[in-house]
Amino acid sequence: MVYTLIMSRYKVKKIYTWSNKLAYLAGLFASDGCLLSNGRHLNITSKDLQIIASCQEILNKNTKIGTKYGQFKTKAFYWQFSDVALYDFFLNAGIEPRKSKSIKQVSVPDQYWGDFLRGYFDGDGTTYGYLDKRWPNARMFYTGFISGSLDMLNWIAYKNRNLLHTNGSSIRKGARADSLVYAKSDSIKIYKSMYGEDTAYKKYSLDRKRIKLSNFIIQG
Repeated sequence: MVYTLIMSRYKVKKIYTWSNKLAYLAGLFASDGCLLSNGRHLNITSKDLQIIASCQEILNKNTKIGTKYGQFKTKAFYWQFSDVALYDFFLNAGIEPRKSKSIKQVSVPDQYWGDFLRGYFDGDGTTYGYLDKRWPNARMFYTGFISGSLDMLNWIAYKNRNLLHTNGSSIRKGARADSLVYAKSDSIKIYKSMYGEDTAYKKYSLDRKRIKLSNFIIQG
């Protein structure tokens, strides 16, 4: 939620407080976002334009969206904007500049955990599945959260155990980042937390990831 305080006849100060929408945004910036070192500008880059559009709608900003191409000519969208109040809010919550290896946790209230987790999943989450040859018609599927910081992954695992009552997880090492991975039963719990009926503002979610995980659950 955003409040404005009139400081004088000409100056207005924005104040951000935790809400469902802001928790989702914090999840995105904890994973895929960036706070520049100048103390006022923020940037988010994604191959999914829907993510950028959600950020703009939540913050009620419509400044220009740029495009760039990666090493293998993959197209990505990026959005950079100035918002000192949001910058300070994220900084105080634990999202710092050059955070990819150093981020440890984000001080999001427990009541907004599902929204934060959905934002993180949209930014740096994955889901995949396959038919297990050992049992006919048995489909295995997994949900993962990716980070260059092992502390961050351990913190997400801790929060999921305490708030969602997940039973098990594993950390899988990668060349550039590690993954916190959950199997079928825990993936269902995570899905319900991120997209369940009691999750307000769940319209802010990346369609392709939500549909993919939903289909795994439906197929069993």
